[in-house]
Amino acid sequence: MATVGERPILVGGARQRTILALLLLSPGRIVPVDTLVDVVWNGRPPATARTQVAIVIAALRKAIKTEGVTEEVIVTAHPGYLLRAEGHALDTVTFTGLVAEAETAVRDARPADAARCYAEALALWRGPALAGVGGQLVEDEAARWEEVRINAYEAMTSVQLELGRHQLLLPELAATVREHPLRERTRYHFILAQYRSGRRAEAMESFREARRQFIDELGMEPGPELQELHDAILRDDPSLAYEAPAPAPAGADTAGDALGARNRVVPSELPPDVPGFAGRREELTALDTLVDGQGEDSRAPTVGLITGVAGVGKTGLAVRWAHRVTERYPDGRLFADLRGYDEHHSPTTAGDILSRFLRSLGVESEEVPNGLEDRIALYRSVLAERRVLLVLDNVRTFAQIRPLLPGSGGCTVLVTSREQLEQLVTWPPRARVHLGVLPEDESVELLGRIVGEARILAAPEDSARLVELCDRLPLALRIAAARLASKPHWSVRHLVTRLSDGRRRLDELSQGESQIRASFELSYRYLHKDAARLYRYLGLLGVPDFTAWVGAALMDQDVLDAERLIEHLVDAQFLEVVGVDATGQLRYRFQNLMRLYADELAREEESEEDRRAACDRVFRTCLTIAEQAHQRESGGDHDIVHGDVPRREIDPFLLDELLATPLEWFEAERLSLVAVVEQSARMGMDDLAWDLVMSMEVLFVSRNYLEDWRTCSDYALTAARAAGNLRGQAAMHAQLGVVERRLRNLPASIERQETALTLYRQAGEAYGGALVLSNLAFIDRIRGEYEQGMARLTEALPVFREAGDHVAEAYALHNMAQFALDQGQPEAALELSQEAIRVCRANAGDGRSLALATYRLAGAYLALGRLDSAEEAFGEVVRLVKEKSDLLGLAHALLGLAETYRSAGAAEAAEPLYLEALDLARRHQSTLIEGQIRLGLGQVYCGSGRTAEGRAHLTAALAIFQGSGSPPWEEKAARALEQADAGVSAGGAG
Repeated sequence: MATVGERPILVGGARQRTILALLLLSPGRIVPVDTLVDVVWNGRPPATARTQVAIVIAALRKAIKTEGVTEEVIVTAHPGYLLRAEGHALDTVTFTGLVAEAETAVRDARPADAARCYAEALALWRGPALAGVGGQLVEDEAARWEEVRINAYEAMTSVQLELGRHQLLLPELAATVREHPLRERTRYHFILAQYRSGRRAEAMESFREARRQFIDELGMEPGPELQELHDAILRDDPSLAYEAPAPAPAGADTAGDALGARNRVVPSELPPDVPGFAGRREELTALDTLVDGQGEDSRAPTVGLITGVAGVGKTGLAVRWAHRVTERYPDGRLFADLRGYDEHHSPTTAGDILSRFLRSLGVESEEVPNGLEDRIALYRSVLAERRVLLVLDNVRTFAQIRPLLPGSGGCTVLVTSREQLEQLVTWPPRARVHLGVLPEDESVELLGRIVGEARILAAPEDSARLVELCDRLPLALRIAAARLASKPHWSVRHLVTRLSDGRRRLDELSQGESQIRASFELSYRYLHKDAARLYRYLGLLGVPDFTAWVGAALMDQDVLDAERLIEHLVDAQFLEVVGVDATGQLRYRFQNLMRLYADELAREEESEEDRRAACDRVFRTCLTIAEQAHQRESGGDHDIVHGDVPRREIDPFLLDELLATPLEWFEAERLSLVAVVEQSARMGMDDLAWDLVMSMEVLFVSRNYLEDWRTCSDYALTAARAAGNLRGQAAMHAQLGVVERRLRNLPASIERQETALTLYRQAGEAYGGALVLSNLAFIDRIRGEYEQGMARLTEALPVFREAGDHVAEAYALHNMAQFALDQGQPEAALELSQEAIRVCRANAGDGRSLALATYRLAGAYLALGRLDSAEEAFGEVVRLVKEKSDLLGLAHALLGLAETYRSAGAAEAAEPLYLEALDLARRHQSTLIEGQIRLGLGQVYCGSGRTAEGRAHLTAALAIFQGSGSPPWEEKAARALEQADAGVSAGGAG
């Protein structure tokens, strides 16, 4: 990692990381371009490799200058590039110097100085060297540096053992042995430390384990040093014992004197318990595991971590739990605020805290060592035989607390932080608690404890609304509760009204000593500038949640780069992870107050032009993906009118990943797409809003989201009307007409469609008008107006042919076939449906159109009495609709098969098909097909003597047709009921 101060320099992709790593490995020395090319492309460079290296160098220079470094750090020097080290700190150089200083101290018999230098050198490591950087040369260097690190660690443990710090070393040595089981020197130090700590049996077992591993993995016995150590332990050789240094002259200031002279003081530094604390029962129980399993023989301290967003109550929980377990720590309770997020003060240093803790534990001020390493050693020695609880609050980095961790068991450390502190993941903590917002009941409970239960319980609905406006965030709840408590003349509803205005909410919650805005600002100011900009942009969107491609569109960058920034915001507690959606994408979301703060910052720091451009990129990306999803699900771009909004290009690989199953993408993004339609409409982007609704129709139809369909169409219609956009108005009236039809409100549907037809004709949009004619023809069939429906389709058909929309052409043909059937012209229906099938097959149309055309063909065969052909055709429809998971289509196909069997006199075979079709129709909430199925099923039951069951189905069918406004089907159901009442078995399907 490269940093300027505490700010990391954002390095882009793998090539930038590799080239920067190569330059850092050779500070002050020229790295030839040929070397860079060879490593980056692993010996197989493209022809443009040298140009691409120059581009990467330019990007690195820009990234460094962006962080305020004015001088040239990477310079061109024939035959390559050179990284200037003057004026900059390189960990590799610092590490090498400290190790050399430590080695000198060892030769001069100054073990304490050596230990300090080794510890400072090793503290520079933050994980594996050159992690995430590829290339053979880099990998070789990484392996070399890892060997240098472990050698330094082994040298340090040797010095620490010489100083008698064997107990302090045990936890870290155990972890190192697990990581490097075949390092004999590390094994030697571990076994010796165990023996000197009075763990003779464990030392012997460690040797036996080492021997087994050496034999199993290397086929050889351990080396002579380990063998000799084993033998010496067996005979308790006195040479293994630690020999303390000779006593210092009188008056000398030594750690031993301090340990012997201190008083046995029991500190109790916890802040007062939190008043009005509510909830967090599960979290308190989780923290209890820190002490529940801790015995007197514990070998390492237990460490707990509480993380969460600003204001979520981390400190309150830590203090509440610490007071609960006070009696479990008889030797003291220490507390320190490390001020990792304090804008007015620098973070508290480990040296200062150690000095205070040592005095609290009884060490006289004059006996506290000056050096950090000596303070750490004394601190851990003082705690070695004590049971002390340490609460470390507001920690920002693991480096802040590493010196404060006790060296042996008996103690517990509880840390609070807004960061995840990944280094603690490898530590063996008993509890790791991430605080979310409070549940609603606990939020209301918190209000009641501060305001008074009677006042809160008297207004349950307003109280529930208040906690939601506060995001159920404890800090916000306490501020709101304090305002109510201080103003007894205010009702809960009055405060709810004040907070309901999103533009004022942060102001209302940022009055007095506790301020929500200030709490957020403390975290915001530590964000990298790119992450902060993405945070601001995200606040502009009204979507409930989002995936990484949204961030990429906002920032106009690659998805992986955006994901890295989003994860940075997650780590900083500005965003939370919702989970993985059906497309495999991680979804993220804001808490409302965090969104309001982001939007506020965006309006302060971004120009109106930039804000609108960012939203426009996201909306147009939505349109691009939705249009592609529609095309992939429908088998092409047909039956749809589009606007003129330029689509935003998207990586085809990402598109394929998102749309592996188009309907699943639509489902995952449904609520966000609805929000985008609303927001784009409100922003005056009328063409974009109505065009997006058109591409979403496939979702609305397949999943029956009628309310979403109506809502989106209304928003887009309002925007189109305000802009005088005739085509957009027509498209949305047509959409709303389909919604009304599916809601069985045929008069309203006809009115919408006729309005759409008029507007399309005014706009000169013949194709859109033809689609409306097709929709009106569908209603004509329901109403029994067959001649008018046939005339509309006859008018629309040539328009579809001229537009080259073969799916719409086939749709018109097979619907004309149905009208022919309805008018008693099966031969004409047969010819029209066969033509529809030819159009579908000739143009590789989508499976749904082919299924519909085949369905009409089967109906014609059935009407002509060609039952074998009808059965075969309906069977083909079943196969086609199952391939598309079209449940409604399957209900129609099964109904057709059942009717065919009934016509052949096989009523018993027809019954299960009717029942299966009925179940599908009811699940899809399609009443018209349900009525047709009940009509047939009722006739089957009446014909087999089950008159009561049959009449029940016929009565239900009649009610459905009456409610649907379908006179022809209503007449058929009424006639079937009359026949049932007369005891006459119906002879046909009707």
